[in-house]
Amino acid sequence: MVCREPKTITMIQQTKATTKSRQAILDRLLGTEVIGPGLPTVDPNQLIHFEDPVAKFIEVLATVGGQAHVVDDLRQIGEILAKLPVYSQAKRVVSLVPEAVPSSFDLAAIDDPHALASLDWTIAKGEFPVAENGAIWVQGETMPHRVLLFIAQYLAIVVSRSQMVHNLHEAYARIGTPKSPFGVFVSGPSKTADIEQSLVLGAHGCRELQVFLTP
Repeated sequence: MVCREPKTITMIQQTKATTKSRQAILDRLLGTEVIGPGLPTVDPNQLIHFEDPVAKFIEVLATVGGQAHVVDDLRQIGEILAKLPVYSQAKRVVSLVPEAVPSSFDLAAIDDPHALASLDWTIAKGEFPVAENGAIWVQGETMPHRVLLFIAQYLAIVVSRSQMVHNLHEAYARIGTPKSPFGVFVSGPSKTADIEQSLVLGAHGCRELQVFLTP
């Protein structure tokens, strides 16, 4: 495997050498190929597995500030959300799972993502959850606007618990070559502890994450 950073090469090429010795160094850098080691062989028997991956997912998600609900009927999703004041009082809701929760306006009429700046809730659809870190893979092709996952005050993701994988090795193997140029693992809510080591939720994205694990 040849490792060469394109941006670094471009910067080197655009740099004007002020001395012959400096130019010689830059020329040597440009002409040197760094051979990196190959990827390690992963022993499947050494990967982490859980007796109850669903329970582990719920546990890990809770440690990062999210909340998971095991539901057997999509109608339960609306019932659970309705009990949350931040949902019952919401004015702008986008649902990408209309069979579970309706949207409060026509998303198809939105051309400019900036028009979603005042969005209260996004109800998104996940492809599969990961027990190891409480994350959900969201495929880009399900998102009319990428910003929906990040701009809403609150986020809910509906995903099948039967699609659960144990660890990230299994997750990346399942993703393979993505169908869309955009895809993301979501595990939330957004948080930071940079300021005086005080944990703040919703610093860069949603304030709360609700995950609904369907059959």
